[in-house]
Amino acid sequence: MMAHANLALVPPVERIRMETRTLGNSDIKITPVGFGAWAIGGSGWEFAWGPQDDADSIAAIHRALELGVNWIDTAAVYGLGHSEEIVARALKEWSGPRPYVFTKCVLAWDEEGKINQVFSAASIRRECEASLRRLQAETIDLYQIHWPPADNGPGLEEAWQTLVALQKGGKVRWIGVSNFNVEQMKRAEKIAPITSLQPPYSMIRRSIEKEILPHSEQRGISVIVYAPMASGLLTGAITRERAAALPADDFRSRNPEFREPRLSKNLALVERLRQVGARHGRMPGEVAIAWTLRHPVVTGAIVGARNAKQAEGVMRAGDLKLTEEEIAEIEGAAALATAR
Repeated sequence: MMAHANLALVPPVERIRMETRTLGNSDIKITPVGFGAWAIGGSGWEFAWGPQDDADSIAAIHRALELGVNWIDTAAVYGLGHSEEIVARALKEWSGPRPYVFTKCVLAWDEEGKINQVFSAASIRRECEASLRRLQAETIDLYQIHWPPADNGPGLEEAWQTLVALQKGGKVRWIGVSNFNVEQMKRAEKIAPITSLQPPYSMIRRSIEKEILPHSEQRGISVIVYAPMASGLLTGAITRERAAALPADDFRSRNPEFREPRLSKNLALVERLRQVGARHGRMPGEVAIAWTLRHPVVTGAIVGARNAKQAEGVMRAGDLKLTEEEIAEIEGAAALATAR
């Protein structure tokens, strides 16, 4: 890890302690909640969350770290490199223990910002060097293939072999995959063990429970889930008015979960989460995150925040323990929300 700059000028920051869990076959122990840096990539790219203030992003990261979070998940493609740069700026100004930084590859962009999947060894090596430069780091703690090949072709093997080589060369410490199914994980495992899998998981998106979670548990692959609050839908902050007013460059404006007829069902689920959360003095989003963490194979949940106040409201979700009765209660509400 690189040393912090200007340590003498910044007083040390005390960090609240959280429990930690071992990440797969690695020597890394992560907190149940990690900071998700997708939205802080800002606007101007295909999967943006709309405009974002960089100062707010840095404040959100700092508050998450103060609350005990010890890992940040980003990707080269988030903001076409901007998210990684903001993570580096935030860490340069942070005087506490340096968190682990996870990032991803294979989504490359051209001069016009058009994103393409590229699985060649040469491209991934270039991506890795670019991420290291933007992150101002000597090594990446966890490097992940962001998506499997759309054609399910041999690019998967070439990409995974390249990550193995980067690991052996010391550029990355551990390697994982994102959005892979079981068959794709098995193909990668023939080459080298997988440290972690990053899939979407929330109470309105549960498809990984049937095959992916059992396989991961059997193989000792840690699962770090993304979108546990369904891209903000389950936070309690989304109303019909806010959903309707999402800007055109916010990818959620194209998500059917944010539009009728699904929106009303999802908002009814949020009200149930609000009731359960009120018993614990917690917000709906924290209940949604805690629900994903109830599964023993889910090592961590990636939780985004766009300012310090949002971070305050969700980053302690890892220490919320739901009762069996509460889990049954919210799953019943989720079943109604997902009924088609």
